[in-house]
Amino acid sequence: MSVTGSFATSRIFLTGGSGMVGRNVIELARLVGIEVLAPGRIELDLRDQRAVTEYLRQHRPDIVVHAAGTVGGIQANIREPVRFMLDNLDVGRNVVCAAREAGVTRLLNLGSSCMYPRDAQNPLREEQVLQGELEPTNEGYALAKISIARLCEYVSREQPVLRYKTLIPCNIYGRYDKFDPAASHMVPAILQKLHSAKVAGSDTVEIWGDGTARREFMYAGDLAHCILRAVDYFESLPALMNVGIGRDYSVNEYYEIGARVVGWRGRFVHDTTKPVGMRQKLVDSSRARTWGWTAETSLEEGMKLTYEHYLEQVHGYA
Repeated sequence: MSVTGSFATSRIFLTGGSGMVGRNVIELARLVGIEVLAPGRIELDLRDQRAVTEYLRQHRPDIVVHAAGTVGGIQANIREPVRFMLDNLDVGRNVVCAAREAGVTRLLNLGSSCMYPRDAQNPLREEQVLQGELEPTNEGYALAKISIARLCEYVSREQPVLRYKTLIPCNIYGRYDKFDPAASHMVPAILQKLHSAKVAGSDTVEIWGDGTARREFMYAGDLAHCILRAVDYFESLPALMNVGIGRDYSVNEYYEIGARVVGWRGRFVHDTTKPVGMRQKLVDSSRARTWGWTAETSLEEGMKLTYEHYLEQVHGYA
């Protein structure tokens, strides 16, 4: 994936540097000579606002990119709504307020398409945030993300010199993803499940629901590319902007593509008693296209790269 731009920014303070999105951002930033400050939890606890403020005052980054977050799939969100709400709310508030106190004039916050109402008309447009009831299975996480996006807006409204903006990515997957079934999102969970079925010689794989629910997943490397472009072209970046691939697929299609990637040949069975979340979640990426950015990685190519990473990192295959 090519990365072009003037990159006048020389130093980014990145939260969530050990996560999937953060690690992809760091890899791309190194290619263009941008210094990334991404302290781990031992070095800097993001739950301590005073410590974050002092760190920013000391290191004086050109921009803060807030990519840290507690994330997980449907099972994890249903099981631990308190943790998903408070972790994301507390850390987000601390980072935004610390940046304001330290006088950092540019901040890029990562939201989530979970911020949109469950019954909103697709594709989801930025102005639809807070225009309806949220999806119950991840409401706590969504409320936290909405709150931090609004906080960024309020800071910029009160102090126009502080330009704090939010990207709303669709669902993300890719290299450095989580493959633990108890915590993973749909695409890595599918790849892990299909790989296990292949190794075990299983003829069937279960799909939650009837498989007709539709989702939009983007390769993490594409999101990293968009983030670096936003850093470089921050002045023209809209204050709130969706980032997606521009189309969605059914759950059944994700399993079918995953089966080709993994090399599993069997049949799928559906458990319609299990929760499936929103019936469709496709973001409107017209603002991003107008701004000059589109995703480059096809779903099958991205799943292939993710599966190769899974084999190498989880199973040690060369």
